[in-house]
Amino acid sequence: MWVGIYWTKVSVGRRYQSMMDISPGHGHPHGVQDYPENPYDVPDILERLKRAEEALRLSRIGSFTWNLATDEITWSEQLYRIFEFDPQQTVTLELIGTRVHPEDIPLLHDMIERARSAATDFQYEHRLLMPDHSIKYLHLIAHATQNGNGEVEYIGAVQDVTNRRLSEEALGKARSELAHVARVMSLGALTASIAHEVNQPLSGIITNASTCMRMLEADPPNVDGARETVRRTIRDGHRAADVITHLRALFSSKGATTDRVDLNDATREVIALSLSELQGNRVILRVELANDLPPVTGDRVQLQQVILNLLRNASDAMSSVDDRPRQLLIRTRQDGDSGVRLSVQDTGKGFEPENINKLFNAFYTTKSDGMGIGLSVSRSIIEKHNGSLWATANDGPGATFSFSIPRFVEAAAARRG
Repeated sequence: MWVGIYWTKVSVGRRYQSMMDISPGHGHPHGVQDYPENPYDVPDILERLKRAEEALRLSRIGSFTWNLATDEITWSEQLYRIFEFDPQQTVTLELIGTRVHPEDIPLLHDMIERARSAATDFQYEHRLLMPDHSIKYLHLIAHATQNGNGEVEYIGAVQDVTNRRLSEEALGKARSELAHVARVMSLGALTASIAHEVNQPLSGIITNASTCMRMLEADPPNVDGARETVRRTIRDGHRAADVITHLRALFSSKGATTDRVDLNDATREVIALSLSELQGNRVILRVELANDLPPVTGDRVQLQQVILNLLRNASDAMSSVDDRPRQLLIRTRQDGDSGVRLSVQDTGKGFEPENINKLFNAFYTTKSDGMGIGLSVSRSIIEKHNGSLWATANDGPGATFSFSIPRFVEAAAARRG
């Protein structure tokens, strides 16, 4: 008798051996009737296994094993149902590839390559394109072990998270629309504030200019009166300039604090927040965070704002790339004796060399729907941290954006104390 709770080629006796140790010696499984002293109620066990299988089916979780040496793959019945394959088919990597969404094939190849080279645990999210052209979203997690022959074997689970992803996308869309409305409302409020504050001095300038013209056209010209009117015009001009200065100060960011910040931890938090969005854009993320990276001095939230902006820009730069993997590398390392550097490298469309000095200008953007604010604000934040932010073109496709800021110095902390 065969039970498909874990994988299709596992027998009841074998499963008893691993779960309950009632088949001695790890040899060929024996029938339960050979063990009259067995204290377990076999029908009850079978019923529990049946309920467990039903629970896995309802939760849309399938399981698998993959032997790297032989490429033998075994699937649970639920995994066959998820992929909508005939349970009689022999599962191969090539067969799996026929179901994977064409846009996620590079992600599949990257997963296979990493599994073969590193033999470490991994998890991925990818899509399936079904025969009826519907799309399924899967979350895969695998654990590397060694079988009795010393061969690397992965044991893993795959969950159909389509409903969750569709809900997340709907929620993300609603949030985006809400954020857009909020930005429009904020912009409207700012515009109304500027119009209200500037309108009075501008009206005074116009009125004074008209009065000055009438005084100069009089016969004889009223020079003293015109002179006084010009003074009032100059006064109102300064007042308008002061209004603009006040509004700029009102909407500018506060100065950076000087806390001790672990840049690796701050980066991991940003990645955790961005991972779903990056995977939704089919970005293959690689993370290389330096060991023993010294802490930096700065405002944790502001630095994370910069990292998040660089990650999103890199993802957006690859949104139109279809002829190569959308690979994104985020890396930290020490920068000389007194600094720490973070770099974000993409394989996107890059930028023209003559535009490198414009990238950080306010309102300059290479995006069709961009505002040209992100990099300008990011550079301001990094400069407030006594650091620098710059961009370089890759040898291959894409670009790398990096910033370097000073490491935390105990003497500075002592001065603050």
